[in-house]
Amino acid sequence: MGLIDAFRRSNAPAKKADDDDLFDDEFQRKLDYLALVSRRVFAGRMRAERRTKKSGSGVEFADHREYQPGDDFRYLDWNVYQRFDKLLLRLFEEEEDLAIYFIVDASGSMSFGDAKKLRYAKRVAAALAYVGLANLDRVSIVSTSDKVMERMPQTRGKARIFKVFRFLKELEPAGHTNLETSLKAFVAQNKRRGLAVLISDLYDPAGFERGINVLRYNKFDPFVVHIVDPNEGKPKLNGDVLLYDCETGDEREVTVTAKVLERFQHAHAEYCEEIAKFCTSHQVPYTRADVSVPFDELILRVFRRGGFLR
Repeated sequence: MGLIDAFRRSNAPAKKADDDDLFDDEFQRKLDYLALVSRRVFAGRMRAERRTKKSGSGVEFADHREYQPGDDFRYLDWNVYQRFDKLLLRLFEEEEDLAIYFIVDASGSMSFGDAKKLRYAKRVAAALAYVGLANLDRVSIVSTSDKVMERMPQTRGKARIFKVFRFLKELEPAGHTNLETSLKAFVAQNKRRGLAVLISDLYDPAGFERGINVLRYNKFDPFVVHIVDPNEGKPKLNGDVLLYDCETGDEREVTVTAKVLERFQHAHAEYCEEIAKFCTSHQVPYTRADVSVPFDELILRVFRRGGFLR
């Protein structure tokens, strides 16, 4: 057995994980608890704070526009007409439900090794989606790599969580990561702006910043859940190995020493810190999601930090 065979057997991307137990009864019981906690945490906030607003027929004045034939006379501003002899219509702010988009990275790197990251991402997406559905927000999910791969249309109401389960269970890892390209396709397909929850390991050769900025510049509210497997920062390698890129298939021979491992660990830690600093400096809510932490503990941490339910 040669060097290449030995490395690929131990480190090649895993096959699709068995997700039969991903959303079992215990998981669903935890969802009910998390939904209850979310209501308690945000009980003091008015629901209007969690909604987007558009011009419509509400009660809060927003602006004027010129009268057009066919407009409702009831909204004419007669005070303006008396003073300036102009027919202007009063516009009001109208509340609409918050749209929450879950963008799940399903590229090859998310399933590397034992596929912990993709399974964890699915659980986090399901839990946050359930909280959104329980609050009567409109929830949709997309999976991405270098493009938008699968889409679950907007849905609403707690009973729709089983639709979410079915969609997430069917996601299979494929392709390489390009956040900028995939998120440009996402914003082109979704004209209604809202909260965009990006769930990804953020291993993008072109730079994670570009993808997040696509959401920011197109008036979405990005929320980053950074999926991290601590074992990736401390690989158990030694001697001559053939590194294999699970997304592109590229290979590179490397002699791994204690010094090389130390430098790699340092670079990995720096990269993670760079992501956190970028999000903080651009006022993007950020959560580091360590796959070794129970998913319900992570969701509670999200609630405490704020930014998801507003």
